[in-house]
Amino acid sequence: MIFIRGAAVLTMESPGVLYENGEILIEGQYITHVGPAGSASPPNDIDRIIDARGMLALPGLVNCHTHGAMTLLRSYADDLPLQRWLEEKIWPVEERLDPEDIYWGTMLCCLEMIRSGTTSFADMYFHMDQAARAVEKAGLRASLSRGMIGLSTGAGDALEESRHFIGEWHGAADGRITTMLGPHAPYTCPPDFLRKVMDMAAEVQVGIHIHLAETGKEVEDIRRQYGKRPVALMDELGLFAFPVLAAHCVHLDEEEINILAEKKVGVAHNPESNMKLASGIAPVTRLLEAGVLVGLGTDGPASNNNLDMMEEMRSAALLQKVATMDPVALPAFTALSMATVNGARVLGLHDVGLLKPGYKADIILINLHRPHLYPRHDLVAHLVYAAQSADVETVIVDGRVVMEKRQVLTVDEEEVYRQVSRRAERLAGRK
Repeated sequence: MIFIRGAAVLTMESPGVLYENGEILIEGQYITHVGPAGSASPPNDIDRIIDARGMLALPGLVNCHTHGAMTLLRSYADDLPLQRWLEEKIWPVEERLDPEDIYWGTMLCCLEMIRSGTTSFADMYFHMDQAARAVEKAGLRASLSRGMIGLSTGAGDALEESRHFIGEWHGAADGRITTMLGPHAPYTCPPDFLRKVMDMAAEVQVGIHIHLAETGKEVEDIRRQYGKRPVALMDELGLFAFPVLAAHCVHLDEEEINILAEKKVGVAHNPESNMKLASGIAPVTRLLEAGVLVGLGTDGPASNNNLDMMEEMRSAALLQKVATMDPVALPAFTALSMATVNGARVLGLHDVGLLKPGYKADIILINLHRPHLYPRHDLVAHLVYAAQSADVETVIVDGRVVMEKRQVLTVDEEEVYRQVSRRAERLAGRK
C-alpha cells in the first residue's frame, strides 16, 4: 500500500479537477482514493508514504504506436524519403536482427520511456516474445503485436508465430501485457492475407494494429490497384469489425474520416515522425470533430528519433495550430488527454489513464521546481507547452514504483547501454 501526499493532483477527468494539495492511496495494482489533503483515512499498514510536495501527479503517458527495438537503429538512416528509408536502409538491416537484439533494443526503449514518463505503449515488431520479456522485466504496460508482411514468403509463418505469441503472452505480467495482431499496412498486406488475419482475430479474440494512410504514395498506389482509398478498402474488407489501432491516418478524405468515426477505429497520431519523414499533417482537428478517438504515438526511434511523449504533445498541438491557421486548434487539455486517457482507450485499456478509484495505479510525478515551470498560471498548459521529460521524478506502474527521484529501479542502465552499443555496431556492419 502506497500513500502519495502533498502533490498537486491532475485527475484528467476534466480540466478543472485539480487538487492543489492532494493525496492518492494505492492498494495493490489500483488507486483506491484521490482527493484533497485530509480527505483520506489511510490505514495503519501503509507500506510507504511518498512526500510529493512540489510535485504534480498525473496519469502515466501512453505511447500509442512505436517499434521499440528500433532504438538499435536510432540515427542510423536519416533525411530520406519513407520508401527509400525502408527499402534501402531499414529493411536490409532488420534482416540481421536476432532475438537477443530485440530484447536489448526493447529494454532500451523501456528505459527511455520510464525516464520520460510513459507507462503504457503499443509496439509492433519482430521476435515479440523477446520484447515481452523486456516489458515484463522493466515493469511497463504494453500492447504488443508481431509485425507481419503479407507479401513476404514467410507470411504464413508470421501468422502462426502471432498465434503462438498471443497464446503465450496475452494477459501476462499480471495483466500488464496484452496482445494484438500486426499486419504492417495495406500496401504490404493484400486483401487475401488480411482476410486470414481477420479469421485469426476472430479465433483468438484480439484486435488489429496496422499502419494506415501514412503517405500520399500509399493512397495513390492502393487506389490504382483496388479502386479505393486505404480506409475505404479496409472497411470493405470488414477489418473494422474488429477493434483496430490505426497508426498515422495522415491522408484522409471526409468519407474516410466518417468511416473511422462510425466504426470506432482508434487512431495513433505520430506528429514528429510524420514531420521528419515528410509524410504530411494528419487532420487531427477534423478527426476529433467527427468523434474519432485519437491518441498520440512517437513511431519508432529510427524515424523520430526519440520516444519522448512530452515532445509529442507539444508538437501535436503546435502542428494543428499552424496547419489550420487557428491558434485555438488542439488546446492543451485535448493534447494531454490524447497522451493519457484517450491514448489508453485507443489501446483498449479501459481502467488506465485517469487518477480515479478503480483505475490502475499508473502515475507519474512531475517536479515543478524548475525554471521553465514558473510562474504557475496554468499547470495543464505547462505540461504541454513547457514541461520536459527530465522533469519526471517518479514513475509508478500497476502500483509498483519503477523510478524514484530519477533512479530507475527495474533496469540495469549501464548494462543496457553496453549491450545496445555492441549490437548496433554489428547491425550497421561496423564490427
